[in-house]
Amino acid sequence: MRGLHIAEMLRRQGRHISFHTPGHKRAGADITELSYSDSLLSPHGVIGAAERDAAKILGAAASFFLTDGSTSGVFSMFYALKERGITSVAVPSASHRSVRLACELLGIKSVPIPQKLRAGIPLQPDEEGIRTALSSGAEALLLTSPDYYGYFAPLSLARELCGNIPLAVDGAHGSHLHFTETYAGRYADLWVDGVHKSLPALTQGAVVSAKSEAWAAALRKGVRTFRTTSPSYPILASVEYAVKYPRNERIERAAERCKREVGALANDDWSKIVVPFGREADAAQRALEERGVYPEFNDGNYLMFYLSPCTKERELKLLSRLLKGLPRGEVGEDAAEGAVPLYSEE
Repeated sequence: MRGLHIAEMLRRQGRHISFHTPGHKRAGADITELSYSDSLLSPHGVIGAAERDAAKILGAAASFFLTDGSTSGVFSMFYALKERGITSVAVPSASHRSVRLACELLGIKSVPIPQKLRAGIPLQPDEEGIRTALSSGAEALLLTSPDYYGYFAPLSLARELCGNIPLAVDGAHGSHLHFTETYAGRYADLWVDGVHKSLPALTQGAVVSAKSEAWAAALRKGVRTFRTTSPSYPILASVEYAVKYPRNERIERAAERCKREVGALANDDWSKIVVPFGREADAAQRALEERGVYPEFNDGNYLMFYLSPCTKERELKLLSRLLKGLPRGEVGEDAAEGAVPLYSEE
């Protein structure tokens, strides 16, 4: 792929003797901020160029690369909200743990939006829930879209209901959607993409973005507060690569076919195949892992299989064949005791 500023810089490296970190002292991509490699804290070279490209692709006034996962992006968004005078934020009750921790750390009041359960899965907030939270004194709204089960929040409706009230979106599981109308950046003032989750970036690679220059200034302060001062150049290079990775509509169509074949949930997101197994979930997981197939999670009711544009059609065909041969049980209304957290700990 052409136009990868950070990767091209790393390829042009000459041999040199390292009297700098990291301590392994080996040549290669894992370097520190040197005269030719730009600075993540004050980017004016390849990192700056890569972030500007990303902002243009994502529809942002500014985008900031993260090597600390989406969690640091969530913290940075809440810092930006507080920087601009926000003291209370409406948040869905099943938000990622970083949302709760950011509120606690920054002294922001969280106004919970209750989420109903259907077949053991929290539903996205509806219009009534959002209206009630906003009328209860919340000065901003945060939504998660898509959620871990592949359902989209009502972002268009939320934007309308918010009016001039800030809308932030935890889009950690939706970075692959920036080609579409369902992408968080089309509606939010602030949003985070966990590009390592559904695009081909290394673990911990993420991007946090702001829609306007005013929000960008506040978000930049948040990023400077919560982002590491020792960035991983392999992760940075992979973030740029992931954001510029082309859409794979062929695998999207194949994923939807696979969902129908295996009786998966009819969710909104092609990249998340959620299959009901009920009390047979543990046995199904063991049977699959014995064949070398590892799902993203088992919540005690469902197995979820996480795809990306890099997933192969032959892999989906194998998954479909294996799933159709496994027994299934009744799905409980409540999540099973000891199930994995709704969102990853990242």
